[in-house]
Amino acid sequence: MSPAPDAAQRDAAHQLDLTRRMREVEASILSRAPEHDLEPSLDRIRAVMELLGDPQRTFPVIHVTGTNGKTSTSRIIEALLRELGLNTGRFTSPHLHSMTERIAIGGRPIDAERFLAAYDEVIPFVEMVDARSIIDGGPAMTYFEVIVAVAYAAFADLPVDVAVMEVGMGGAWDATNVIDAPVSVITPIGLDHQHFLGDTIELIATEKAGIIKPDAITVMAVQPEPDAVDVLSARAAEVGARIVAEGVDIGVTARDVAFGGQQISVRGLAAEYEDLFLPLHGTHQAQNAAVAIAAVEAFLGGGEQPLDIDVLRAGLATAESPGRLEIVRRSPTVLVDAAHNPAGAEVLARAITESFTFARLVGVIAVMKDKDALGVLQALEPVLDDVVVTRTTSPRAMTPRQLGELAAEVFGEQRVTVVEELPDALDVAAGMADADGGVSGGVLATGSVVTAAEVRMLLGTTAV
Repeated sequence: MSPAPDAAQRDAAHQLDLTRRMREVEASILSRAPEHDLEPSLDRIRAVMELLGDPQRTFPVIHVTGTNGKTSTSRIIEALLRELGLNTGRFTSPHLHSMTERIAIGGRPIDAERFLAAYDEVIPFVEMVDARSIIDGGPAMTYFEVIVAVAYAAFADLPVDVAVMEVGMGGAWDATNVIDAPVSVITPIGLDHQHFLGDTIELIATEKAGIIKPDAITVMAVQPEPDAVDVLSARAAEVGARIVAEGVDIGVTARDVAFGGQQISVRGLAAEYEDLFLPLHGTHQAQNAAVAIAAVEAFLGGGEQPLDIDVLRAGLATAESPGRLEIVRRSPTVLVDAAHNPAGAEVLARAITESFTFARLVGVIAVMKDKDALGVLQALEPVLDDVVVTRTTSPRAMTPRQLGELAAEVFGEQRVTVVEELPDALDVAAGMADADGGVSGGVLATGSVVTAAEVRMLLGTTAV
């Protein structure tokens, strides 16, 4: 007769079972239409939520949209709420390494048991809605819609005190928009996802304005285009929401580059907050922090009660944004950034100029074929001495040859090296940066979230 398994063996068997089930569930979700291939509608996600009893209405939400800066702003908001003692949920996308990163509880990716429990709760209703939709000639639910449903179920089951929800695309018909958030945040709006959102700032802003709800407070970052401000202000007036504008009501009042980040002072809704350390680089991150502080003030007391300065300092000091101007190796320094459109690349270039000094900076660029690669290259040209163009493992990646032709137009052929595979491209770029002894050479890997993620993995960084 075999001896009964001890606790360690039972735990190991349980972990193996969790790993197996997670792989099966991830494969099932990934088999659905991807988030860049969708039929804009809230009908499917609303139907699932109603069948579940509308779990997303059991906790308050801070809803975040925009074109660039959404994830960083969401993470800063969540860090502040967590430091204030609230049990937080956070939903962001896309992920760097694992889909469980998209759903965070208490600042950490959801664990396998909670994820699977929420999935098991949701999937019968997803399958019911799939069947109805297909009978009516429509599509099954997408990857993104299912993940949103799992997130809302997981947050309700815990339950969380508050969730920070970042939209996937747009706002009005984004799957996250089955809530009436008392506070919404709109980061800078630019041209991206034009095939779904429209090819003008006005049209894109109209979609993003859909998260502004009646009697709510909307914190609006500085908008590069006046058309966006007009659209957002009109929506707020229409539904009776209050707009809080960066540069008018709130904003950064002082900032200095500091080791490991920057020292900032912020004018919030309720008070002035001085000498705050933010461990993130770039003017844009300081602005994201100001918007985040105002969002938390608005959430806690309509902007009338100041935040405790010590709590605020502690919360900002814990702020992280993996894959956003992140140092992942030194000697030579390797930076990764998820910039994937011209506006994001322009912000990245400014942040590089003010926060880093390299004798030689070599870019490793890999861009998706549906993005404005030329605009990204043009924005980065002033800060890169040389560029190595390549591709990620994504089937959506632009070929190195095509990207190399565009890069040659911008940089000149003598500054462009084409390398077929990303690991080889990283090695080539590191060698070029080291050519002068490596004392002050650097590598910047960017062009997409996938580029940042794959370089992180190649260099042994997977923590989020």
